[in-house]
Amino acid sequence: MNRRDVIKLLGAAPLVSAALPKPAQSVLHIEENVASLLVFGATPGGVACAVRAARENLQVILVSAYNHLGGMFANGLGIMDTLYNGSRSPIYDEFRKMIYDFYRKKFGSASNQYKNAGAGISKTKYEANVAERLINEILEKEPNIHILKTYYPAAVEKDKNQIKSVLFESNSNGQPVRFYARYFADCSYEGDLLALAGAEYQLGRESREKYGEKYAGVIFSKDIKVSEAPDDIEAEHAATIRQLNLYRYPETRTKLFSPESTGQAHPAIQAFNLRTILTDEPANRVDIRKPAVYNAAHFKKEYIHNDSELTLSRPNRKSSLNYPKLLVFQNKYVEGGWKERKEIMQSYYDELLGLIYFRQNDESLSEETRRHWRKYGLAKDEFADNQHLPYELYVREGRRLVGSKVFTGHDAMLAPGMRRAPVHTDSIAVTEWFLDSHACTSERVGDSKEEGEVMLKSETVPGQVSLATIFSRQHDNLLVPVCLSASHIGWGAIRLEPVWMQTGEVAAYCIAEAISKNIRPKDLNEDAFTRKLASAKFLISFFNDVEGRESAAWYPAVQYLGTKGFFDDYEAEPDAKLTQAMAKRWIEKVKQRREIGKWILPKGTTKLDEDGQNISVAGFCKMLETATGLNGRTKDWLWQLKFTLTSTISRGQAAQLIMEATSS
Repeated sequence: MNRRDVIKLLGAAPLVSAALPKPAQSVLHIEENVASLLVFGATPGGVACAVRAARENLQVILVSAYNHLGGMFANGLGIMDTLYNGSRSPIYDEFRKMIYDFYRKKFGSASNQYKNAGAGISKTKYEANVAERLINEILEKEPNIHILKTYYPAAVEKDKNQIKSVLFESNSNGQPVRFYARYFADCSYEGDLLALAGAEYQLGRESREKYGEKYAGVIFSKDIKVSEAPDDIEAEHAATIRQLNLYRYPETRTKLFSPESTGQAHPAIQAFNLRTILTDEPANRVDIRKPAVYNAAHFKKEYIHNDSELTLSRPNRKSSLNYPKLLVFQNKYVEGGWKERKEIMQSYYDELLGLIYFRQNDESLSEETRRHWRKYGLAKDEFADNQHLPYELYVREGRRLVGSKVFTGHDAMLAPGMRRAPVHTDSIAVTEWFLDSHACTSERVGDSKEEGEVMLKSETVPGQVSLATIFSRQHDNLLVPVCLSASHIGWGAIRLEPVWMQTGEVAAYCIAEAISKNIRPKDLNEDAFTRKLASAKFLISFFNDVEGRESAAWYPAVQYLGTKGFFDDYEAEPDAKLTQAMAKRWIEKVKQRREIGKWILPKGTTKLDEDGQNISVAGFCKMLETATGLNGRTKDWLWQLKFTLTSTISRGQAAQLIMEATSS
């Protein structure tokens, strides 16, 4: 018997209905049937949360509504949607390395499979079955994780602001089981647990006025050439965006249609679809037959027939087909029960298979088009127990928590007077994907995209995610690291698996710290927690010049000070010599912290009188001791850091000393 698979333990333990008292016998062999943490949703964010909690010696229950774990990693996404090639968090980095190692060891470093996995670039690529296998490997190594599959939350027992237990029901036969836990994390794509628990959330789009977001609410847009765009971004800001050390898409700007783009709030969220895997490999191809539900006239009317070659860029000649886009089901799916979700899924299956069959066989299309599409079929080695179709719908946006802080579009754009996005002293993660939204309704104006669609590829910059965005205001023991607190426009930069793996792991660290100190996660010392994340090599501040240097001694300090307003732009310059002018500025910030008790963030770029003179280690230490009142303490740090007193100090070394000096 698999000791981790809770479903196999249920037969030997009493099931608990909503009306029954807490059982005397534990289905998990955990005292009083109480785990440290219950994670709902085996998405990549949920897996990262569960694994980190287990590694922090917490007992974890991981509940999945599906029989296959891994969320969109295991359901055809096939790519890491990130523009940044560096490290970002331990479990994300570990999983990414596992992908590369798998293809290198199985096929060889010179193989097309390893090459197509994308080692050395930001956009790691993988097969769904490989991702699922690796997710299972990670989980199987953790004896503190207990897994329950094919169950979804049906009822929540609460006591004031505490969740006491959650009743889960089988999505196949309705069989119930209740679990108690000290903490709960909703890591589902839809936000089912947070809604059931009564946490405040948003489903739909806020108005433009709500957060002052230019692209919020009802909008009609189209992409235009940069040369055709009005000059509404300063030249310096435009240069900052172009020089970011990120993967860059072809530069376009976004034009809004006026007055049709009213910015009014609207209930419809962005479109969902399947990420079906196709291949042209004969030995691994499953031919597509005419679906039982098929109407050729529908496809003639609804689809523009794309004859271009599919990009078989995933390993082993596979493609992730981003179809179909049905703009009537997304809200119904999120708010529906399990039965309704299954029916909606079937509608997507029917549309997908009908579309491909149409392109392969309909005589209204050219023979060339039909011959082209007949090369492709479903991948035989993917989703073998589901007719080779994905188990899950690509839910791009579900409910969004409304927390004490909200990540808005402003958090991923240049701050006024700054050459970087707004700084958050409690940063737990970095976003770098562009603010975007797929279509929300099928309306168009002239040659606009469908209503709600916007891709701000030339306006977005890396942002920081506040710790407060994962806390429910109504609960002390519920964390939401996936459907976290964000506006619809801000969500475009959040909604990527790399970000969720980072926020999921952070949530687990937060819970472990709260348990060790016997306080609420909300009451954790913000500064100490940020230091912990920085020391663990989390990417909590983006810089152009730190990628690949995560093992450098200065890296944690630069990450930490990046959350405290020490840098006005995206250049850390850790190896550059610290000038006297910059030293005075940094020391003044340290002095302010001592006097006020917190870090003061800048309101704009500070113009320095750069005299070009450098400062020695000894000189900087003297300034630091005066500012902190820690006379004589720097000697201990210098010995530990192996700095030489007479040498000139670098910015990275100064950051290390400041982090040490302000640790208490």
